[in-house]
Amino acid sequence: MKLLKLLLAVAIVAALSGAAFAGQTFDNVKAKGYVQVGVNGELFGFGKPDEKGVWRGLDVDTGRAIAAAVFGDSSKIKYVPLTAVQRFTALQSGEIDVLCRNATQTLGRDTELGLDFVQVNYYDGQGFLIPKKLKVKSAKELDGATVCVLPGTTTELNVADYFRTNKMKMKPVVIENTAELAKAFFAGRCDVLTSDASQLAGTRAVAPKPDDYVILPDIISKEPLAPAVRHGDNQWKDIVNYSVLAMIEAEELGITSKNVDEMLKSTNPIVQRFLGATPGNGKALGLSEKWAYNIIKQVGNYAEIFERNVGVNTPLKIERGLNALWNKGGLMYSPPFK
Repeated sequence: MKLLKLLLAVAIVAALSGAAFAGQTFDNVKAKGYVQVGVNGELFGFGKPDEKGVWRGLDVDTGRAIAAAVFGDSSKIKYVPLTAVQRFTALQSGEIDVLCRNATQTLGRDTELGLDFVQVNYYDGQGFLIPKKLKVKSAKELDGATVCVLPGTTTELNVADYFRTNKMKMKPVVIENTAELAKAFFAGRCDVLTSDASQLAGTRAVAPKPDDYVILPDIISKEPLAPAVRHGDNQWKDIVNYSVLAMIEAEELGITSKNVDEMLKSTNPIVQRFLGATPGNGKALGLSEKWAYNIIKQVGNYAEIFERNVGVNTPLKIERGLNALWNKGGLMYSPPFK
């Protein structure tokens, strides 16, 4: 009986602790006054300071959206540059509040690393960047190639599987730092650089002579890139998840950073709920009712952040493709905001 009472007491304490932990990250973020966001720091188009030291990129804007939702101010943010090897440990240890660093959601990472991934903010796939002078047209012509690859990534495993499956040999050149890996490739230390196609586009964009390089048409994997949070903190996961989804929903509703104030006058009940004119969504998340309005006003909808960071009019020249809205042939789809 005494043992039973002891076990019951432990269970009650654990339950109460779990309830307290549910909003721990949110409470800590509010107390600090800013969101600590883990980013790449070296990837043009996704996460990198410009020549004036201003952070720019699709992942950077995702972090700004979270800050806008929480504080009503997208500038209340601290960027923490992380390598591929460092990124998950930094999140697990509490060094950062959220990881927005072109990280692929996988079963192993969801389960073994104690992480939760939220809505995908970029659908990608692994490819190969080569010098045009090699005159290679397909990845299946790369037998015996020297391959530059980042360690601690799905890329490293994928390329090994690809070469093995196709009965080809490769010589890996493994360098942890993204910028140093790119330098090694441009210096000719390897024949090919493999990574997510978006990362290859960003790397090529900052090459000494971008036109000397080409991304092969072969895509050898699925890489759903998404922000990640620590497992078990449900309120924070909801906030991060719906911050991403808000940008997707806004695009579908035709709400932009330029017309959002005018859209506040809309009589459409879906728009009214989304922008907080009809209350409820903010309370459900523990945020201001203007949280989604603040995201769109200060950061923009998904089309806006895509086009200004990686779109066809940027040096990356990336088409929307899988990252178009679901009703335009893509995979971007938001549940109802109600």
